[in-house]
Amino acid sequence: MTAETGAVADLIDRFERLPGIGRKSAERLAYHLLRVSRGEALALADAIRTVRENISYCTMCYNLAEGSLCNICKDPSRDQQKLCVVEQPRDLMALENAGVFNGLYHVLLGRIAPLEGIGPDQLTIDSLVERVRRNNFVEIIMATNPTVEGDGTALYITNQLAEFPITITRLARGVTTGSVLEYTNKEILADAISGRQKM
Repeated sequence: MTAETGAVADLIDRFERLPGIGRKSAERLAYHLLRVSRGEALALADAIRTVRENISYCTMCYNLAEGSLCNICKDPSRDQQKLCVVEQPRDLMALENAGVFNGLYHVLLGRIAPLEGIGPDQLTIDSLVERVRRNNFVEIIMATNPTVEGDGTALYITNQLAEFPITITRLARGVTTGSVLEYTNKEILADAISGRQKM
């Protein structure tokens, strides 16, 4: 039984549903919002509402976008011949923050994980193959996470793209097996992009 009731208890419960937030952290967040100014608390609520109402997936690469195309796909200065394949938008952001890749991206929105019931048809792989068919990419960089599922996904995609005359590379293993790109520091990511290898 907790001391919180009503609106405060509901807020704590909602924070606790967020990934990586336990009960104590949820309580701290809720009580923090009660201490800040009304304007600051409502600005957070407005930011959440705006994201939910205005952010969707880019129709070309499946990154997060405020319109039909994300800022990267709209940028004509990007290298149009290199395409980096990542699992999630947060992986794309990790690579962008490393500042060493100036090509385009394709976000799979997951990885093949048969034990979790996630197959290739639940990802954006068909869209990726169609993109490769329509464009003049010279290199596809597999930047899936170096896990069993990430490596399996990269292998599956490599097989799907076998008919195309393109070079397929993968990140160098400065990114250790079992790690997640989102949490890898930018120097390691920079080395991994620079030292990528053929699949």
